[in-house]
Amino acid sequence: MSDFVICYDISHPRRLARLYRYLLKHAVPLQHSVFLFNGDDRQLECCMQKAIELIDEKEDDLRVYPLPSRGLKARIGQPALPEGIQWSGLPAAW
Repeated sequence: MSDFVICYDISHPRRLARLYRYLLKHAVPLQHSVFLFNGDDRQLECCMQKAIELIDEKEDDLRVYPLPSRGLKARIGQPALPEGIQWSGLPAAW
């Protein structure tokens, strides 16, 4: 299993809402348009195929970045999950 950052810039509100709702089912929201996906390459490919159907490739921008498995993962600021909810894949505050 690997971690990937999925981020997007969607120009139309309806497409934005559809993609956001879809990604909520498959990844953890870190910010308004940034998600953390945990899975293997096949799972990521399947997730992205459906996501591509929800956007307009001429107007929108959807990107995926792999995170190094042994790299530093930290956050500064507000937690991604509500207080009392913890997921060991997300880093604690510094």
